Amino acid sequence: MPRTRSLAWSELKLGVMTIVALLLAAVTIVMLTGSRGFFWQQYGLKARFPNVAGLKPGSPVRVAGIAVGTVGSDWTFVGSQVDIPLRVNKDVRDRITSSSVATLGSISLLGESSVDITPATTGTPIPEWGYVPPGRIPAQIADITDSAGQGIQELTALVQDVRQGKGTVGKLMTDQQVYDQLERAIRTLGDLADGLRRGNGSVGKLLTDKTTANELEQSLKNVETLTAQLNAGEGSIGRLLKDDAFARSLQASTDNLQALVAKINRGEGSAGKLLTDTALYDRLNSASDRLDTLIAQLNQGEGTVGQLLKDRQLYENMNKVTAELSTLIADIQKNPRKYFPNKISIF
Repeated sequence: MPRTRSLAWSELKLGVMTIVALLLAAVTIVMLTGSRGFFWQQYGLKARFPNVAGLKPGSPVRVAGIAVGTVGSDWTFVGSQVDIPLRVNKDVRDRITSSSVATLGSISLLGESSVDITPATTGTPIPEWGYVPPGRIPAQIADITDSAGQGIQELTALVQDVRQGKGTVGKLMTDQQVYDQLERAIRTLGDLADGLRRGNGSVGKLLTDKTTANELEQSLKNVETLTAQLNAGEGSIGRLLKDDAFARSLQASTDNLQALVAKINRGEGSAGKLLTDTALYDRLNSASDRLDTLIAQLNQGEGTVGQLLKDRQLYENMNKVTAELSTLIADIQKNPRKYFPNKISIF
C-alpha cells in the first residue's frame, strides 16, 4: 500500500508540473502575441494590393496604429494584384467597415511592412473574409531612392550648365559683360534710392516734402467727400444712383429714344422713310446728282450765273451798273422835280 501511494503521488506531481508548463506556455504566447488574441478570438478579412513589397506572413495588422491581428500565409494572385488574408481580433469588428481603407504601412526604416486599416464609425461591418477597400499605395524606399537619384542627376546637369554659361545664372557666373550690366543696374537702383531720399522727383517729394504729402492727403479727402456725396444722392450722378424718380425719368427717356429708333427702323416719319424707302432715297440721290451737275456748270462758267461767277468783266460791268443805278436813285431823291417837273415827289 505505501508503494502504491508513492507512485500515485509521483504521477500527481508529474501532472501538476505538466499543467503548470502548459499555463506558462499559454502566458508566454499571450505575451508574445500581445493584443492579437487566440485564433478563436479572430475572424478573417482580405485585402488586395498591386504591390506587397516588404510584407510577409505574420506581419502585423494595425487599426489606428494598434496591432489587432496578423497577415496570413495563403496569398493568391488575382490578375496583376495579390490577395492578402488577414486575421483580425473580433473586438474591432465594428470599427472595420465599408468606409475603412487598407494601406501598406511601415514598421521600421528597414523596409518591414504592415497592413494599416483606418477605423470608421460609418458604413457597414465587413463580413468574414470580405475585402477591405484598398487605399493609396505609399511610395517604397526604392521609389524614393530612384527619385532622389534622378534629382541628383538633374542637379548635377544644372551645375554643369551653369559652369558652361548656359541660362541667365550661367551667363551671370561666366559672362563678364552680363555681370557688369547687373552691377550698373544695381548702382542705378542705389542712385535712384538716394535721389528719393533727397526728395528728387514726384515720388521723392511725396516721401520727403510734407506739403506734397498734405496736398495728396487733401486730394484723397476730396475724393472721399465726393464719394460720400454720391452715396448720399447729391448732385446729378448722386441722384442717378439714389433717386428712384430720377432713375425712372432717365429710364423713360431711354425708352422713348428706343421707341423713336424703332419707328425709324420701321420706316415711319421722314427720317424713317429716308432710311427705309428706296424710291425716296433714289429721288433724293437724283436731286443731289443734279445739284452736283449744276454746281459743276457754275464752276465752269456756263449760263448767266456761271458767267457772273467766272467772267470778271461781266462782274465789273454789273457792279458798275449797280453803282450808277444807286447814284441815279439818290439824285432822284434829292431833286425829284428835275426828273419829274409836273409830278409830286413820292420820295
